[in-house]
Amino acid sequence: MGETDDQGMVPVFFELNGQPRRVKVPDRAHGASATATRRKAEPGNEAHVGAPMPGVVSTLGVAPGQSVQAGDVLLSIEAMKMETALHAERDGIIAEVLVKAGDQIDAKDLLVVFENGE
Repeated sequence: MGETDDQGMVPVFFELNGQPRRVKVPDRAHGASATATRRKAEPGNEAHVGAPMPGVVSTLGVAPGQSVQAGDVLLSIEAMKMETALHAERDGIIAEVLVKAGDQIDAKDLLVVFENGE
């Protein structure tokens, strides 16, 4: 294992099937990873929009206080060179946006919160 970089990632060197490999993983042992502290979306809470998979937030389409219609793009996630858009499932007003473009996210991380008064 190498030293933790400024993004909380540790390079790990290992051998797999006789081939040397190098990957970067979050340094969860020292709590340096920002992804380890993200709130999770509550199952069944229609005001919460959670991440369907791990990846990186590539674009944001909403801001707090913004009114959205069902089907509007909230944000896009890039994972394994593929980009997935998350769409609003209902009409409403955005109460919170908990991520920004470039953030690393894990599955089920809370990304966007709708106001409950709808």
